[in-house]
Amino acid sequence: MNRFGVDGSGSKANYGENLLTSEIINATSTMTTTTVSSITSILSTATSALLADNEIQNGDGETDELSSRFSRPLLTIAATATILIMIAGIFGNLLTIYALIRCPKVRNVAADFIISLCAADCLFCVLVLPFMAVRYIHGAWTHGEFLCTLVPFIQYGNVGVSLLCIAMITMNRYIMIAHNSIYQRVYKKVYVYTMIIFCWIFSYGFQLPTLFGVWGIFGYDDKLETCSILPDSQGRSSKTALFIIAFIIPCVIIIACYARIFWVVHESESRMRRHASSQPSLQNNNQRTMTGSTQIPGSMNNNLNETDVKSGNRLQATKSTRLKDQREAKQKRNEWRITKMVLAIFLSFLACYMPITIIKIADKDVQWPGLHIFGYIMIYLSACINNFIYFIMNKQYRQAYKTVLMCRTPKLLSFGHGASSNGEKTKDFAFVYSNTNHSLTMVSTIEDAYHTTSHPPQDTPKHLANAIADSKEEPSDSC
Repeated sequence: MNRFGVDGSGSKANYGENLLTSEIINATSTMTTTTVSSITSILSTATSALLADNEIQNGDGETDELSSRFSRPLLTIAATATILIMIAGIFGNLLTIYALIRCPKVRNVAADFIISLCAADCLFCVLVLPFMAVRYIHGAWTHGEFLCTLVPFIQYGNVGVSLLCIAMITMNRYIMIAHNSIYQRVYKKVYVYTMIIFCWIFSYGFQLPTLFGVWGIFGYDDKLETCSILPDSQGRSSKTALFIIAFIIPCVIIIACYARIFWVVHESESRMRRHASSQPSLQNNNQRTMTGSTQIPGSMNNNLNETDVKSGNRLQATKSTRLKDQREAKQKRNEWRITKMVLAIFLSFLACYMPITIIKIADKDVQWPGLHIFGYIMIYLSACINNFIYFIMNKQYRQAYKTVLMCRTPKLLSFGHGASSNGEKTKDFAFVYSNTNHSLTMVSTIEDAYHTTSHPPQDTPKHLANAIADSKEEPSDSC
């Protein structure tokens, strides 16, 4: 048995999990090294192309500037913005993935989907944005037909993965808040991984008919001067179906879930206010009962003692209920913060993708090239903006970033997998304690005793006392 009361089999399981985490971290480090090399190559290409002023040699040895409906200053701004977004996206998404894997305090179901979302954004920055940057530098697509097919395939696939992951997180928040009784059954590890795999397979599998030329084709769009989905020889294109199935339907699901979430939260807050208003009257009744009991003559001391004990029990029950309500309220606040963060991610996704959608509908003939460049830059921005949302809106994510950047060693603070809030950890402690002593003693009693003394009670199980001590010793800025 170790200090947390886990037997040898549990230690083996933890060793396997730690080994898997180490392999993931090593893979992430390798990917980071490769990415840095790619960025250096792109920057070198950009510098060379800009110094050459985008001139190419024709058959007679003369130089001409590549013809483009986009002006050179506009292309230079677009190339610079694309490179900056690419660097910020790669660094931010790799940092988020590493922090979520390394810091157990932020690991929960939502974090698994966020890791998938970050992986999609990182692949977009690594495999799509470099070619877009070079395209703006040269003023035209210069990478050949094969990459003109592969790059939009990856681009549209990553858009689908991102939106489906956001939809999955939203549904997770909805079930957590509105149907908590079935949450543990629905979000088992194997089910979560299956959902993530489904997001990737569906997003890329839906494009396979276009990739093989059965339902539209990937090719170069002369008007937009970029590679996209074009009609095939029979005039068929998958763009409309892709827009409806992979964009409109997930957006409708997300909006419906959040509408229901806000309704449930509003009703819950109303009940909590009514419950809080009824607490003072209950305490006053208990106090009047105790006062009336002490006025009984001395010949009835036995009845007095029994009445005092019953009244004290009622007060203790009231206190336990109040402490339990406070823990649950704190847990709900933590979960609500994650819910609001996911809503901000969804709104930022819409803000980044709606401009290009409106521009393509309103300006089909590309009479305003600057608007199209702006729309594309907004799409690229969606690959790095989420990391700023994580940092601004979630304190635990900020602590995880700080722990990783300052090379600190994170502490394992919870027994259960995926505990992301103090409320969840308290539930884990209470579960272990009640299973050990076969009693209904609440962990709040242990924590109250710890606050009033320098050590936990002597009858506290050793593994629980050590866990509580670790949680008390944890600095506020660790993850």
